[in-house]
This record gives sequence, C-alpha cells and structure tokens, in this order.
Amino acid sequence: MNLTALSICGLIYSENLENELKQGKPTDTDQFLCFSDRQDFTTYLLEKRHTIDCLILEWTPTTEQVIRDLHYSATLIPALVLFPDNGDPLPHGPFYHVAETVLKVNQIQPLMPHLEAAIVAFIKLCRSCPLPPRIKPLIPAETHTADHQHRLSEKLKERLGYLGVYYKRDTDFFFRRMSTGDKQTLLDELKSMYRAIILEYFSAETDVNQRIDEFVGKAFFADISVSQVLELHVELMDNFAKQLKLEGRNEDILLDYRLTLIDIIAHLCEMYRRSIPREA
Repeated sequence: MNLTALSICGLIYSENLENELKQGKPTDTDQFLCFSDRQDFTTYLLEKRHTIDCLILEWTPTTEQVIRDLHYSATLIPALVLFPDNGDPLPHGPFYHVAETVLKVNQIQPLMPHLEAAIVAFIKLCRSCPLPPRIKPLIPAETHTADHQHRLSEKLKERLGYLGVYYKRDTDFFFRRMSTGDKQTLLDELKSMYRAIILEYFSAETDVNQRIDEFVGKAFFADISVSQVLELHVELMDNFAKQLKLEGRNEDILLDYRLTLIDIIAHLCEMYRRSIPREA
C-alpha cells in the first residue's frame, strides 16, 4: 500500500451508506474496509489499530457499546461519527473523544475534507485524548496516541503538503483567545519544553529535533508570536545566568544557546510561511 494512502475503517450498518462512502473514497490507493458486525469490527480494530488512520461510525443504539470497548482498550483514532438525517438536531458530543467530527449522513459528501478535519483535529491534541469521566482504560493510551499523531502528521505532510495540514488551524485555540488561566498553562508548558531543549541541545545522545518539532508545533497551533518565543528564551537565560553566578561559574557559555533560539525561530517562521495561502 502507498505510504501516503489512508486506511479507513467503518462500522456501517446501512448498505446504501456503505456504497456512498466507498464511492466517495478519495483515491484509488486509499483502503476503505467496512464492517456491519460490531464484534468483527472491534476484533479487527484491536489487531490493526496502529495502522488505521480514521474511523467512520454510523450511530445506532449499539454504537455506545462499541465506543466503550474502544475506551477500555485505550484505542484512540481519528473518527467521523454519523447520525441519521431524521430532522432531529445534531446531538452534542463528545461521544468517542474530543477530536471527533460529528455529522449527519447527508453531510458526509465530499468525504475527503471531513477525513482531513478529523485527522488534523486528532493531531492537534496533547499527548493523550481525554476519555469521558469514569472511563478507566485497561492499558495506558499516551504512547500509542502520541505515536499515532506523529505518523498521521507525517502522512498528511506528504499527501497534502504543509499547506493542506497547517492552514487548517482552529482560531478558537489561538493564544489571544484563551482565558487567562489557559494562557498561563500554555506558557508554563512551553517554558518546560524549551528548558528541555536547551538542556539537550548540544547532546549527541538525545533526539533534540523531536523536542523542537513538538515545541514549534504547539506554538504554531496556538499562534504564538516570535517575540513571545524570544521572551521565553531571555527569561530562561536569565535564570541560568543567576544559577551560574551562584555557583561561581562563567556565564559566557549561555551565548552558545543563541543557536538554539535561531534554530527554533527558523522552524516556526517556516511553518507560518507555509500556512499563507499560495494565492496570497
């Protein structure tokens, strides 16, 4: 299978809906496997969850049990949840996880933009997807979710280009629109991440590039400015300088970390550059 092709798995009870979804499959190389039996779907998913890029769940009275099965096995995958077009208002979720896309059946076409939106929303999550209250997974979800996010991000970069992925930022999550508490929480996270980058930047034993990617990604999706990154750097360098003075050591070594700042700002600026529509 093509490395950039999508692997889509559906639990679809309606034959007409299944045919419509398969006809709307984005490309010939994408794989779309549908199940109408809940047990078969769950069994397959638990075996192949590391290779599935997106789920499509047709909502019926049994779907809640399917979702409980996924929660208890800590299986977190991008998802479209489809409700019948019966005239009722669209129910409020989340039903599976907070990054799901909820639609009515008559809204599913064209399919590809909805798949993209579901996958991008999943990528933008933190290290793990919050599960509903009182749901305790049998195994930790963090490692699987983080790995899955990274794999999907790389696949979308190749498939759609940076523009296709990064131009879809949700402005509701921009720093300037956050509450005071959320702003402080984000800044604390960025400070912690930046400190880890500084401590490992000149070490040959760690993959500091991954830490930089994580920091820049979080800053980009929150629309953090370059000047704010500079403020983080200066604050951290001031703290390190005070510590070195207390230890009677020369603080000139901190000048070397200007390379770290340049590296991170270059990455961040490139992401902002690629997010500008080509026609602009």
